[in-house]
Amino acid sequence: MTSQISDTPPRRAGARQWIGLAFLLLPTMLLTADLGVLWLATPPLSADLEPTSTELLWINDIYGFVIAGLLVLTGNLGDRFGRRRVLLIGAAAFTVASVVAAYAPNPLVLIGGRALLGVAGAAIMPATLALISHMFTGERQRARAIAMWVTALSAGIAIGPVISGVMLEHFWWGSVFLLGVPVMAAALIVTPFTVPEHANPDAKKLDFISMPLLLLTLLPLVLAIKNFGEHGLALWTVVPLVAGAVFGAVFVARQRSIDNPLLELSLFGQRTFTAALLLLFVGLAAMNGVEYVVPQYLQLVSGVPSAETGWLMVLPAVGLVIGSQATPLLTRRVRPAYVIAGGALFAVIGFVVLTTLPSDGSGVATAAVGTTVMMAGLAPITVLGTAIAVGAAPPAKAGQAAAVGQTSYELGLAFGIAATGSVMAAVYRGHVNDSAPAGVSKDVVAEAAGNYSGGVAVAERVPGELGSTLADVVRSGLTSGLHTAAVVSACLSVLLCGLSVWLLRKVPVTGAEESAADDERHDDKRHDDKRHDGERHDDEVLAEQHVRTTSSSTGA
Repeated sequence: MTSQISDTPPRRAGARQWIGLAFLLLPTMLLTADLGVLWLATPPLSADLEPTSTELLWINDIYGFVIAGLLVLTGNLGDRFGRRRVLLIGAAAFTVASVVAAYAPNPLVLIGGRALLGVAGAAIMPATLALISHMFTGERQRARAIAMWVTALSAGIAIGPVISGVMLEHFWWGSVFLLGVPVMAAALIVTPFTVPEHANPDAKKLDFISMPLLLLTLLPLVLAIKNFGEHGLALWTVVPLVAGAVFGAVFVARQRSIDNPLLELSLFGQRTFTAALLLLFVGLAAMNGVEYVVPQYLQLVSGVPSAETGWLMVLPAVGLVIGSQATPLLTRRVRPAYVIAGGALFAVIGFVVLTTLPSDGSGVATAAVGTTVMMAGLAPITVLGTAIAVGAAPPAKAGQAAAVGQTSYELGLAFGIAATGSVMAAVYRGHVNDSAPAGVSKDVVAEAAGNYSGGVAVAERVPGELGSTLADVVRSGLTSGLHTAAVVSACLSVLLCGLSVWLLRKVPVTGAEESAADDERHDDKRHDDKRHDGERHDDEVLAEQHVRTTSSSTGA
């Protein structure tokens, strides 16, 4: 990988950098943990605040919406005003927003609190990655640090539901949001002493017209992806899609016409950078679609309680952690393209395992194994996609590169849920409509077919044998939908395999330039030693001549 982080030989990170990294990973972990805390808190939250279905949707989605829409903007703010400064402001805002969300008296306040959490999260995420890139200039150490950053993201995904379940056993639903307060407080105290400030000294002033244009481009596109997963290709999907495309065209035109663009379009002219973004999108779409569906199977088909489901989902996260930590070791000897491709093919094995899940609920172990294999196989793209994107960008644009990479990451997550969710819903709906027992009214069948999450509850309201039969049909339909979603994700993994070999085959093994720099420094040292030896020899000759001359003079 061509490193453009510095023109000087890379320096090895010391204890201060590694301590600073630890306190960059804490808020990073919290960001993804906050994505999953509502999985288990939704029932008690709904009973307390009584939100409408639309309000509940926004409570769950607004956090990710805002993060995806603001990442590029906050990355630019970090480039201009300092990444550590933006990180600390984000950490302070996250602390305040956590308290607002925890004690929200009504759904609207909770939506506002979650939106503010998204703003803070958008400030934190690209700042942490850009600071890591600045602190670790050696390719091997930087790859290891980024792998730890990805591991923190994975760990957050794993511990979010688990800690949420434990908190809900003892406290009210708002307690799940207070987890962020001590974490961010620690980051605010320690980070100023362990993480150096870094900004682009040549950053130009921000274009305040581009900022709303970027938001009006990304937020409608994210909304269109979400709506596609819920409604298919309906009006509510097409309208935001068209609006986002129009504003996007205006945004691009403005970036080309001004001297201080918010987004440096020249980044996309670099094949490696653009390829990394594409692969991140495809890989995360493949991963997150099934990751979202499997918990539904565990709870609705196998009847596993929510808290135990959270513990079971730790296993896939462990697979992701292992794959993330193994990736930098593999890329010392194998080109990143082939590491990503091999991992993608390994993930296909996991998806195939998931297509064998039975509809009688006995596939708990199979679901855990298949998902763990899938996550381990897709770990390389989560590590290398980010590392390659940041490494391909000039150091002055590291914040932008990190932000664009994370935007691709978030959009891949959203698209994965939307694509697999819509496919699963269509298969489920068709199965229930076609296989429902004849004695059940059409209205009940339509209600059961309309929402797979509530299908079992609808069937339980039907008395006698008809209700049991309808419940079996619902579980069978949900399992069939999961099988289809796994096939879709497997196809995405095969696509990831082919694209990585095609687009990244020329990217060298990690640390190739660092090793070359080490060799160059070693050669320089040997040259200096020879030169110094020569100088010492010359000095000795001159000294001897001086002694002889002095002796001759004395003798005379």
